[in-house]
Amino acid sequence: MAKTNNIKANSTKRTDGIKERNPKGNQRKTLMKVLRYIRPHSLLLIIALVMAVLSVAFTLYLPILTGEAVDVIGKFFVAGAESNVAMKDPESLGQNWRMLFGIFRNMALLILLTAAAQWIMNICNNKIVYNVIQDIRKKAFRKIEELPLSYLDVHSHGDIVSRVVADVDQFADGLLIGFTQLFTGIITILGTLFFMLSVNVGITAVVVIITPVSLFVASFIAKKTFNMFKLQSETRGEQTALINEMIGNQKVVQAFNKEEETLEKFDEINDRLEKCSLRAIFFSSLTNPCTRFVNSLVYMGVGLTGAFAVLRGGLSVGQLTVFLSYANQYTKPFNEISGVITELQNALACAQRVFDLMEQSSQIPDKEGAAVLTDAKGVIALENVSFSYVPEKKLIEDLNLQVKPGQRIAIVGPTGCGKTTIINLLMRFYDVNEGSISVDGTDVRDLTRKSLRTSYGMVLQDTWLKRGTIRDNITVGREDATEEEIVAAAKASHAHSFIKRLPDGYDTVIGEDGGNLSGGQKQLLCITRVMLSLPPMLILDEATSSIDTRTEIQIQKAFATMMEGRTSFIVAHRLSTIQNADVILVMKDGHIIEQGNHEQLLKQNGFYAQLYNSQFAIA
Repeated sequence: MAKTNNIKANSTKRTDGIKERNPKGNQRKTLMKVLRYIRPHSLLLIIALVMAVLSVAFTLYLPILTGEAVDVIGKFFVAGAESNVAMKDPESLGQNWRMLFGIFRNMALLILLTAAAQWIMNICNNKIVYNVIQDIRKKAFRKIEELPLSYLDVHSHGDIVSRVVADVDQFADGLLIGFTQLFTGIITILGTLFFMLSVNVGITAVVVIITPVSLFVASFIAKKTFNMFKLQSETRGEQTALINEMIGNQKVVQAFNKEEETLEKFDEINDRLEKCSLRAIFFSSLTNPCTRFVNSLVYMGVGLTGAFAVLRGGLSVGQLTVFLSYANQYTKPFNEISGVITELQNALACAQRVFDLMEQSSQIPDKEGAAVLTDAKGVIALENVSFSYVPEKKLIEDLNLQVKPGQRIAIVGPTGCGKTTIINLLMRFYDVNEGSISVDGTDVRDLTRKSLRTSYGMVLQDTWLKRGTIRDNITVGREDATEEEIVAAAKASHAHSFIKRLPDGYDTVIGEDGGNLSGGQKQLLCITRVMLSLPPMLILDEATSSIDTRTEIQIQKAFATMMEGRTSFIVAHRLSTIQNADVILVMKDGHIIEQGNHEQLLKQNGFYAQLYNSQFAIA
């Protein structure tokens, strides 16, 4: 399909196609979409929340035990130093040591329980995150298969890959950090306030008064970072697109000495990525020191007010120890949450790009109750067909064509006249703008796409081979084919001889897009694929363009045998390959301007005759 690759030259442009909207509204919508993916894992989420609560409760109870230990030590040893009680009352000494031992034992038990709760919480969080990521990637990949070709035509393939791979990875990292630290952070803040209130309301009030400053700082920075991380993600998509394009077309780049120009283009994108990344990181890096400064104010406030309370006798030294410990624990989550918010901003920005892809309109689904095309006879009719890829640029207008069963229809004409477009319409890769195309009397829009496309065998000028064995690539259309059938199809396409010369014959593993096979060998495999499935209708779009003349003659004979009784469409530039066609359609500017067999068209001495003479005229 010629049109599917027309946009590669523009692949380094911004391709998200999304209008800028209210960032805050975007974040909220994206977050709600993420929560919908988390909902099926509610049980794991509840377990993680319970473990987070237990972990925080155990952690916060530890300072109380520490304070009790300090008070026990203080009461006994200070009193003993003043009145020598420790020496006079060994029983009291032993009782205090037993109390200390009991406190230390409880502390050790709490530490073990805290570690166990955190371990279970982390396991649940990991399961939630990677299950969510698996679901999103599955749906995103399925969406790519459902997208209309018109979307793929105007969006960089590298950018789409970046959304499904890099953006989803970034989203996973942010979500994992969010689950791990956000739960415990929020619960720690609430739990710490509860424990502090139970000890001293006045000092707790000092903490609560200073807290909003930290929240304001974190909120201000979070708003700034979201758009910057979104821009960073988009620019990274551009970079991936360019790299993907250059790797796939490196021979062309080197052949035209475009290395320097390509490097300059890469440097330009790389510089933009550096700038937007630095801005995003700069603002996100402000979060931690700013919140730490506010947290230091909290700690200072607790220390000063607590010291005065101890001097007045309203607070013991052990309780002050507890408060200072709580002040530390209370402020620590603000540092973590501020860091989490930064990561979540990045995660949500990446998630938004993935969701934007997943929410694109799919190709028009098959009609409810669409007919299944079986045993197609090959009666094809194009009636008043009009079509254009871009509305303002007309391509095919008012095209009419009647094809009888078993006819060989050749389509010729200058580049851009609409030859390949007709193929795209026949296969329903695109739907007509006006008019209709029918097969065996049924409009193709009333047939299932699967049954329509199964009824066609197609060999294109652009080959497509997947990573796998030679056998895997031949049996794409017929996975149940026997070894004898595979070999017979390969012999008919004259591919058998070169396959046997490969290291492992039909079991030779080839890389993506054919690996080190030549262009001609790739095309022979694609021809073999069609010869194996032998559907009732054939489409050959420059099927022998990469094959040497001698082999082409042999394959044309095989094609002639294969096309017997099958409706066939042959797109060709070399007119020598279509002289035996039943009907030759001569196209120009989206219209059929001449129609007839080879001899009839030559007698007309029209456009076809000009094309033929330009190829075969003797200078």
